[in-house]
Amino acid sequence: MHPALIFLFALIAILLLTAKFRLHPFLSLVLVSLFTGVLAGEPMGAVEAVTGGLGNVFSRFAIIITSGSIIGLLLQKTGGMSLIASDIMRFSRNPLLALTFLGFLFSVPMMCYILAYVIFIPIAKELATRLNYPPISTATALALGAVASFNLVYPSPVIISAAEELSANTNTLILLGFFIAVPTSTAGYLYARRLGKTETTRASEHDHQGQAQPEFSEITETPQKEGAGVVQEKGIEVQGKDGVQGKDGVQGRETGKPVRLEAYAPIFLPLFLILLRAGFEYPHPLFAFLGNPNVALLIGVLLSIFSGRALGFEMVRTLVEKAVRRSGVVLLDLCGGGALGATLAMTGAGEALGRFFLQINLPHILVPFLVAAALQTVQGSRVVTMLVAPSLLLPLVPELGLPAEILILAMASGTFMISHVNDPFFWIFGELAELEPSEVFMSNTLGGALMGVVSFLLVSGVYVFFY
Repeated sequence: MHPALIFLFALIAILLLTAKFRLHPFLSLVLVSLFTGVLAGEPMGAVEAVTGGLGNVFSRFAIIITSGSIIGLLLQKTGGMSLIASDIMRFSRNPLLALTFLGFLFSVPMMCYILAYVIFIPIAKELATRLNYPPISTATALALGAVASFNLVYPSPVIISAAEELSANTNTLILLGFFIAVPTSTAGYLYARRLGKTETTRASEHDHQGQAQPEFSEITETPQKEGAGVVQEKGIEVQGKDGVQGKDGVQGRETGKPVRLEAYAPIFLPLFLILLRAGFEYPHPLFAFLGNPNVALLIGVLLSIFSGRALGFEMVRTLVEKAVRRSGVVLLDLCGGGALGATLAMTGAGEALGRFFLQINLPHILVPFLVAAALQTVQGSRVVTMLVAPSLLLPLVPELGLPAEILILAMASGTFMISHVNDPFFWIFGELAELEPSEVFMSNTLGGALMGVVSFLLVSGVYVFFY
């Protein structure tokens, strides 16, 4: 079978298995990987590619993903996250912009934009209640900020694997990714603000029609029950408002507010070490060791365990085990993506797709963007997209003639396109923000697509003017 047809089969099969039959993504990706190998006439080669792809992804991401999960959960339970969130809100005159910044700041250290959203959505809902904002606006500002940095900023899982595979210059990638992510997240903030104005206008029109209902019924009709402080969604716990609260209304802990240094250090020290290493072309061996993302995040884990000492050893141990289990689910999905990427690369499917785009005379910078957008739209996971896309395009890199950093960021721009029913975050976003699917399409899907276009235009501008 022709490689292009094999690629098409793989995309359709993944879409059916994940969206229609709701099969677990890991099983869907592995099964499709084996089937594509059989169609290519290389069943034993497919088995080797699948196992090799699984092992490659696990070795890259096991420490990073697990460390981010542990840091996030421990800081959430100790009140460190709430303290940092309160500080940001206190010094910001624009709550929506502060929520965007909050998501932007934490999704990379946690190595999971979904985790950043889950942790901070209670704060977004609290702000909606206090300031009479539409919940769709605050939730969108938080989510789009988290997605922007996760998709573009090294050492996010979206970026780091592609950087290694394509041998990109880490220093250049950090700078370009950050400076593209900032205006991209600003576009998300402006979209969230526009949503808020639209909802306010609709509510005002209803009031003028004489409807005797509050401006935002989602807020006023959800009173908190005594002791009902935890919402569970798909195995993820989210603190509600009825726990111990500080003066800013965010979740604290019974043992008192954490020391600021202990709250900030597990997140910002690893980032500092990574940036310090990247700042030298030939770093000192000590800086090279400490600035390795795996080592830096493990240091963050130790600091977060130290900050959680007031919770007691048994509680810390329980939380660490829970975080490890949660990260294991994420890692399985990523490993499945690695298996698919290795198999498609073996069959030559990605090269065939890329050559098709080249033959219809598209600008070369559009090719990685469209390949990533196609993968993202079909299978839903941004990290899986960036595990698969570089493997597909690797044979075409000399012909495309794009610098590795531009190639990576063009693909990363494609991962904003398009979140829908096969993306787990689509449902988590809507259910925790208490929105209908149509509202999730209007906020998360369209907002993400807008950021993808903005990001791609910025990457194209950088390429045209600086390369």
